[in-house]
Amino acid sequence: MLANELEAPAVGRTRPVGWVYRGVVTAHVASIVGQPVFAGLYLTGDYEGLGWHATGANVVTSIGYAQVIVAIVLWARLRRMWPFAATMGIVAAETVQYFAGLGGALWLHVPLGVMTIAALVVQFVDVWRGPITRREARDA
Repeated sequence: MLANELEAPAVGRTRPVGWVYRGVVTAHVASIVGQPVFAGLYLTGDYEGLGWHATGANVVTSIGYAQVIVAIVLWARLRRMWPFAATMGIVAAETVQYFAGLGGALWLHVPLGVMTIAALVVQFVDVWRGPITRREARDA
């Protein structure tokens, strides 16, 4: 093996920070899909569902903020801004939705929740459909 083969990853392969980003996005999706289930439990009369929904909101929000940090690292290391921009849009919507839920503004909370879940699923598909590689300076 040549020395430069050990230093540079193969062209077209996802870098370690890309794998971390994929993992965080996957955890984010897994946590957010439970939210409508917990809300549905509450709406069918299981009042413990509201507690699960509130706990789930805290988990989803925390993972979202962790995703922002990983997206910043990904942007700095791989010169890819789209994960940061997409993550910020989703996390901003989640934050508004979180406070709308706390304030009882269901007219905003429910439709924004549906849009947030859809956006996060699209992001999940996008990060898993191809390699997350470093953008070369000439491409930037």
